[in-house]
Amino acid sequence: MTTGSVSPRRADTRRNHERILVAAAESLAKTGEVSFNAIAKQAEVGVGTVYRHFPTPESLILAVYQREVRHIVDIVPVLLAEHAPERAFRVWVTDHLAHYMMTKKGLADALRRATASRGELPASAYDAMVGAVATLLAANVEAGTVRPDLEPVQVLRGLAGLLMLDPNGDWRGDAAGLAELLWHGMAR
Repeated sequence: MTTGSVSPRRADTRRNHERILVAAAESLAKTGEVSFNAIAKQAEVGVGTVYRHFPTPESLILAVYQREVRHIVDIVPVLLAEHAPERAFRVWVTDHLAHYMMTKKGLADALRRATASRGELPASAYDAMVGAVATLLAANVEAGTVRPDLEPVQVLRGLAGLLMLDPNGDWRGDAAGLAELLWHGMAR
């Protein structure tokens, strides 16, 4: 079984898989730890079900990470369909990327441990993030709201300040302030 694979034949298997990932993400964000027993209890499944989906803590941690990245990348086209490009960028930063960065902060140590034996995190996750920023920038360039010479990697580095958000403070306000500051540097 590959990391996080799910049989497409059973809807309950897919639901259990998602519930396990949600419970694991919450646990990792709060404690940075993976307890299969605690995750099974929170997901309302048996611990054997957790092990069937994720035979090792490392496979579960990587699946949570990949799920989080996939969410913030997949939401970009949805935001661009619902909002003007400038608003889509701001919503992506404050409502999606900021939450991801705070969650990733809790995942950081677990990810380092999980990937120690395998090497680095999959480059595809980083590339996907750069691609999401590139898509948002391209829409804004076309709308005439940002300079055309912006590099997605530099913008992503500027957004790395979201890692410093305090989840117990006014993180939404702080994320909006960082987006506003970055926007002024990007605007035409």
